[in-house]
Amino acid sequence: MPTTEAGLRVFYEFADFQHYLNVHRLLSNLVREPEDIALLVDGLAASLAAQNVRYVELQVVLYPFWAMGLPEQAITEALDVAAREALSTHGVRIAYIFDFRGQEGTTEAPRTLDHALKAPPEALVGFGVSGLESGRAQHMDAIMSAFSAAAAYGLRCVPHAGETNGPDSIWDAIEYLRAERIGHGITALRDPSLVSYLAERQLPLDVAPSSNVCTKCVPSIGQHPLRRMIRSGLFVTLNSDNPPMFGTTLNNEYVITARELGFAPADLAALAANGVRASFLDKTAKEELLTEIAAVPLPS
Repeated sequence: MPTTEAGLRVFYEFADFQHYLNVHRLLSNLVREPEDIALLVDGLAASLAAQNVRYVELQVVLYPFWAMGLPEQAITEALDVAAREALSTHGVRIAYIFDFRGQEGTTEAPRTLDHALKAPPEALVGFGVSGLESGRAQHMDAIMSAFSAAAAYGLRCVPHAGETNGPDSIWDAIEYLRAERIGHGITALRDPSLVSYLAERQLPLDVAPSSNVCTKCVPSIGQHPLRRMIRSGLFVTLNSDNPPMFGTTLNNEYVITARELGFAPADLAALAANGVRASFLDKTAKEELLTEIAAVPLPS
């Protein structure tokens, strides 16, 4: 681990997606107590509040906590306390999506599901899979079974797909994992039939430009397919993914999208509204946020 600021900056320069996963694993080992979980969520809530964010669906990968020997109930209690504090102290409403690594799906999928069903935090709304997309195939039976059970329990299905792998991974997420929203999905444009399917059904794709550039999935912001995705009729939301690791914020994603991709203020407002519509908030809460967004004066 680095011990200087210069060393830390180099530490976060990822050679590829696998390198990012390796660094993520090392940092996850620093979370050792329930209080660490609550502290991380509180810090995130404070940052989001400063960016004028009202609501976030936070993906929580559980394996680092298991590795530290934390009991499931202690993890849940920490998440519950953090969500309540985020709302009361920072005015940010938090929902959770339990997530696991696809390349470890045979072991992590059923355990994550078990935690979600037997000891869920109050704000749990979804179930997801991330990690190395190319490593999922040998674990697909376990992953499919977990997603099916999660959906039957009422959790919303939010798998990552089309980030490092091609359109087939997105089709798999749709056909086998009952995807209601897809993390990234940036390779969809390679398959015209998939583009037609996604556009017709307006299946949301959560796009995070800085993340894609930092993990070398995309060469640069200027070459990011976000604008082409929108022009193709795809339902896109704008996200920050893992802000500290990618040196960004949600606000920064809007700034760089406007600067590098030429989005006008009205385009950015539309992306913000898409985020609300794609969320798992109740209808009343969505309408309140959409009304607030629509009331923001836009420069001509």
